[in-house]
Amino acid sequence: MFSTFKSSKKWLLTAGSVLCLFGLIAFTEIRHGQKHVRDVIVQLDEVDGHRFLTRRDVMGYLTNQGADPVIGENYGEVDLRKLETRLQQHGLVKKCQVFRDLAGSLLVVIEQPHPLARLMPSGDGVRSASGQYVSEEGRFFPVSMNYSARVPVLTGRYFAQNRSLANERNRPLLNLLKRIHDDPFWRAQITELSVDERGEITMWPQVGNHTIDFGPPTEVDEKLKKLKLVYTDVLPAKGWDRYSRVSVQYRNQIVCE
Repeated sequence: MFSTFKSSKKWLLTAGSVLCLFGLIAFTEIRHGQKHVRDVIVQLDEVDGHRFLTRRDVMGYLTNQGADPVIGENYGEVDLRKLETRLQQHGLVKKCQVFRDLAGSLLVVIEQPHPLARLMPSGDGVRSASGQYVSEEGRFFPVSMNYSARVPVLTGRYFAQNRSLANERNRPLLNLLKRIHDDPFWRAQITELSVDERGEITMWPQVGNHTIDFGPPTEVDEKLKKLKLVYTDVLPAKGWDRYSRVSVQYRNQIVCE
């Protein structure tokens, strides 16, 4: 009988704790839903220590340039999913999350796209001063007024018909751009890549007056290995301005002219 009393007491304590917990959660939700947006806290990641966006940019995107203010709004009337969708429509936003905290602030966390190269359109021999970046995913996104990333320039007629590098056909070119970006040596040395209609690549280096005939973005490891040999052994011995053209596009060959 004593054991039964103890079991009943234990059951009542457990049930009471569960009810208190649900009551606390319900009370918190009610209080939370009644709160108004007191502030907007924007968290931006960085690209090489810099940001393409500013808090002012984000607030403009978030509020439809002030037409739909959020500060002072009741949380019950704030559509967080709609705000995220609005932010993600802008090219300088890769991913975002919008959520609230218990202090009454709206938290906006934004991940920016990371550029591999800058596409510069050209026509009649005159290069435009605008252009777009190519992201790690192969997507093109706009340049920023706040920061200009130090990445190779990308030109050529190939991009008249290819407005994305995210598909399977353009994966080899995207992988080449990643290799250049991820290697400190090539990132410092290669300043421009031009791709013709057939997908053949010509590069311009930072040091030397030569061009590099790379050919299609295939057998990348072998071609970069041969090119590294040119910069470590051939040019230091022969002179950095000795050649006007270096070709590594053919298997088992390095051509310097």
